[in-house]
Amino acid sequence: MYNLPNILTISRIVVIPVIFLSIYIHSLAWSVLAAVLFIIAAITDYFDGYLARSRNETSVFGRLFDPIADKLLVVSALLIIVANRMVNEISYIPVVIIMCREVLVSGLREFLAEVKVGMPVTRLAKWKTAFQMTALSLILLGNASQVFAVSGEILLWVAGVLTFITGYQYFEKGLAYVRGAEHPKKLKDEVKAAVKEAAAKVKKVIEEKVPAKENSVKPAAKPVKKTVRKGKHPAKKVRKSQPAKEKV
Repeated sequence: MYNLPNILTISRIVVIPVIFLSIYIHSLAWSVLAAVLFIIAAITDYFDGYLARSRNETSVFGRLFDPIADKLLVVSALLIIVANRMVNEISYIPVVIIMCREVLVSGLREFLAEVKVGMPVTRLAKWKTAFQMTALSLILLGNASQVFAVSGEILLWVAGVLTFITGYQYFEKGLAYVRGAEHPKKLKDEVKAAVKEAAAKVKKVIEEKVPAKENSVKPAAKPVKKTVRKGKHPAKKVRKSQPAKEKV
């Protein structure tokens, strides 16, 4: 449990209260400190998984708390930028989309885990996370420079679009499982039809590749059995020698 990847995961949770204090402490120094802590925490999100795989230190604790730490960190940053009005009101739309998506995915993962169905992270979801973390980091640095604020708000919209797409993909997967569970017979029939179609295609390919050979050898003629009836054999006539008549 107390290995380096797990310590990095725990550190992301520990820094959240410090970052959250920027809602109440309105100073440039504290805003920069909160932004730097958030950037460091976002970087550890990549390194804890990389180190766990490279050092073969994967654990149940890491699989449980890694996604929890990510969601707590993101939701806290979103609350900070909204509370401090660090983005325009129109940009609250991607903020709401991101927060709703986090709740949706968490609920889907919890439900599918009960029925032992996995929901792996897609490549697009990883891109979403990268844009999201970069956008929040720049917005938190917005008090230091207006360029950071504008760039971060643009990336926030990009992250919002990707978040909506990935959220819909996860929702579609969960809905597909629910439909299959509610209609198992239909699903079974579809599987049977798919298997039958695949078997027919395989058979067709085999017939095209390996044509049937003509039988060039005629089957051997059946031996004719001679039936011999009992008592019909020609018996050899044996002449009995008769005694010679005596002359009187």
